[in-house]
Amino acid sequence: MYNVVIYEEIDASTVNSNPSSSGLVTELYHTHHSWIYRWLCSKLSSQHDAADLTQDTFVTVLEKQIPADIKEPRAYLTSIAHGLMVNFYRRQSVEQAYTQALSQLEEAIQPCEEQRLVLLEALQQIDQMLTTLPDKVRRAFLLSQVDGLRYKEIAIKLDVSERTVKRYMAEAFTQCLMLG
Repeated sequence: MYNVVIYEEIDASTVNSNPSSSGLVTELYHTHHSWIYRWLCSKLSSQHDAADLTQDTFVTVLEKQIPADIKEPRAYLTSIAHGLMVNFYRRQSVEQAYTQALSQLEEAIQPCEEQRLVLLEALQQIDQMLTTLPDKVRRAFLLSQVDGLRYKEIAIKLDVSERTVKRYMAEAFTQCLMLG
């Protein structure tokens, strides 16, 4: 689920305490807002999603320490917007898979709407956490938690020692604990 928040204008001076940086953000916003919005519209099927991601792009700029001498501002903004778009599609994919799984449950055991939203948010956080893990760590975690394999079986599948699988799992569980 994606929260829709549309702002008329971002006031950089209220978010970023560096005056020269806030002036740069304001300039970036006024100069490139409509361009990045059109670019996102060309990539997304919804103008509302494009508007949301445009705003998120500038919020991300506000949260970062941006260099004062950006040589290619459109490339900088495109890079941020592209990352946000990838995350947006990933969230949509998780939501669709979750909705499909729920549709296969009997009506009597379907969670209420509030529970659905809480579960979806948890799934999205787990998905985000999994993307930060190195490939073998992520694979070990999924083989253990989704497929129910034992560490010895995972070690054989990944062609690593059982001790390495334990280390991978410790790393994955540490990331899980950081979510909560």
